[in-house]
Amino acid sequence: MKLSYFVKATALAATIALAGCADTMGEPDIVEVAQSAGTFETLVAAVSAADLVGTLQSEGPFTVFAPTDAAFAALPEGTLDTLLLPENKDQLTAILTYHVLPGKVMAADIAGQRLSPTTVNGKAVHVDGRSGVRVNKANVIQADIPASNGVIHVIDRVLLP
Repeated sequence: MKLSYFVKATALAATIALAGCADTMGEPDIVEVAQSAGTFETLVAAVSAADLVGTLQSEGPFTVFAPTDAAFAALPEGTLDTLLLPENKDQLTAILTYHVLPGKVMAADIAGQRLSPTTVNGKAVHVDGRSGVRVNKANVIQADIPASNGVIHVIDRVLLP
């Protein structure tokens, strides 16, 4: 009788675990979307170096303005290498969190408006949705990429606070 109970309990636990996996596998989180895109390798490396992976995989929701690898390559020579050094983790974190808004903001939410929302960094960015979407001096080149815990908007420049 005890063995039967153990088998049933194990089967129930396995069913619950698999059901949980199916839910989380349905839609990837922000980090998983960035990793699979192939154009955010530098961003993913920077997020990892700043120990922000767990944060960007949490429930959120978040709006991430994600610079492409080309945007990072356009920084002055040596800037990225310097930021990725362990002793510059605080500065890297400040820059990366300047790319994140709390909440989920879709492009249609700001169409025709000029806003200055506060980033996770605590500083405001200037968003202009009157003709396309611009964030500070960066152009949103692809908007509304969904993730389970928010949305990604691809930008063509790295935002500096």
